[in-house]
Amino acid sequence: MGKDDDVLPQDYQYQWCPKSEVLLEDFLAKYKPSMVQNDGTKPWLWVRKSESPDVSGDREAAVAEGTELLAKTTERVQEIQNDASIPVRSNKKKGLKSKKELREEVQHEATKKLKEISKKHGFVVGKWLVFAQPDRVDALWKSIATSLVSGPLSSTGAFLAKVATSPQNETPNYSHLVCVYVPDVYDKASVTEVMKVLLRNHGLNLMGVKSDLYTAIGIDSKHPAGIPSTVWKNTALMKDTEIKALKDEYFAELNANKIAVAEETAAKKVAAGETKKPKPQLKKKADDDNPFGSDEDDEEADEKPAPKKKLKDKVFASDDESEAEVPKRKAKPPIRRAATKRSKADSEGSGDEAPKKKRGKT
Repeated sequence: MGKDDDVLPQDYQYQWCPKSEVLLEDFLAKYKPSMVQNDGTKPWLWVRKSESPDVSGDREAAVAEGTELLAKTTERVQEIQNDASIPVRSNKKKGLKSKKELREEVQHEATKKLKEISKKHGFVVGKWLVFAQPDRVDALWKSIATSLVSGPLSSTGAFLAKVATSPQNETPNYSHLVCVYVPDVYDKASVTEVMKVLLRNHGLNLMGVKSDLYTAIGIDSKHPAGIPSTVWKNTALMKDTEIKALKDEYFAELNANKIAVAEETAAKKVAAGETKKPKPQLKKKADDDNPFGSDEDDEEADEKPAPKKKLKDKVFASDDESEAEVPKRKAKPPIRRAATKRSKADSEGSGDEAPKKKRGKT
């Protein structure tokens, strides 16, 4: 986020408040974070609750003092890092602290002073941070905005929410930042109350609470000063087991609602007579594998007697021979016709040979 990204511009087209001429539902449908591209003039979509506290304080004085402190802290951290006399590892016998220990002391002291600066100038406003993927950001943003105005968040100290629009150029692994603002980031009870709603009623993965002063002076996770970029981490407000329990309740309720909706839809279809008729059962495949056979054909086939088995070589078997002996019997040699004719001639007793006819030449 930029240094002025927490300031809501006046007469900004992409904001909604209870005095707006359009309904919140219409505003959310018209301006979706996945569809609105940031050309430099519309980086955020904003939604404000009906009652918004005065959180301005002396912003300029706080930013000026905080910027000076941040510069000194950055310089001191660099000195420690570059000092060759400071060991990388601590030596308890010699009473020497490591570079890391000395840096953390400076950073911790700066965090305390930034809190003092915020309270002194009344600039204690901040926000819960949430990141959303492009394919989920529209639904998530609609849920938070609606909750802030007329849902569970409306009964907490949260008063403002915003979501980042889409980059004009294709950006790999881009995530939309969603912020839910609280009037005082150092009010632990109020911040925790908002946290519980974001977990129990929205199932969100929270990234901590960041002060607007931190944003204004440019503190982030990559700043060379090394000051923690959030005032509160999740586990500083609630135990891991409590966080998980609230999210589990949310998802269990979500699944139960889905089942209830599905059952209600099915019941309406039954009442309207839209239930599907059961499919007819296919008959078993016929034994003859005839795909074009009818039921009558099947009945006729059942009435036909089974074909008789042919008896092999039955013509050559005698009456007293069994069928088992038939295959063992040797086949008689074929009778030649010429021999048969000669025997007939001999049996007739004709002693004279019949004269042979001579063929004449034609």
